[in-house]
Amino acid sequence: MRALLLIGCLTLLSFTQHLYADSEEAAEPAGYAIQPGDILQISVWKEDGLQSETIVAPDGMASFPLVGHLMAAGKTPAQFEQEIAAALTKYIPEPEVNVAIRQLNGYKIYVIGKVNRVGEYVVNRDVDVMQALAMAGGMNPYADLKDIKVLRRGTSGEAVIPFNYNDIENGRNLESNIVLQAGDVVVVP
Repeated sequence: MRALLLIGCLTLLSFTQHLYADSEEAAEPAGYAIQPGDILQISVWKEDGLQSETIVAPDGMASFPLVGHLMAAGKTPAQFEQEIAAALTKYIPEPEVNVAIRQLNGYKIYVIGKVNRVGEYVVNRDVDVMQALAMAGGMNPYADLKDIKVLRRGTSGEAVIPFNYNDIENGRNLESNIVLQAGDVVVVP
């Protein structure tokens, strides 16, 4: 009975996540850091010539008229607004800048191995390992639930983070259900 309830919850989470991931107009998650590939809508109030839609380049830079290229990746939209406003003060007194994320393309996670739907998932909110497994339709019957790994590549190198599904299911070692970062790969052997 517990297994059926768990499968039902995972299916519901997976369906809900696909609805959000496929939305054209992305809702900005709280504290979301801009990622390469995201599409930004940047505007300055009362300045019709300063309206722009820009894609964040792979190097994290985004361009805007008058200020040129600025590092956008890793900043929240509010932080990026402040940076653009500071750069515009040379040309416009007290500019009111708005940065909206038009489309999330940069916050991608990957789930591979013995899951029902291997793939790349674009997410618009924080997702932990259990939620990522739900998005992938759960594990197939041959999955090794005790040896799941999260592969993370960062500025300080690569890391392999172990994850034991059975522990989480039984209420143990809950801190191992980490929030995934952009580019993380969940491997289910």
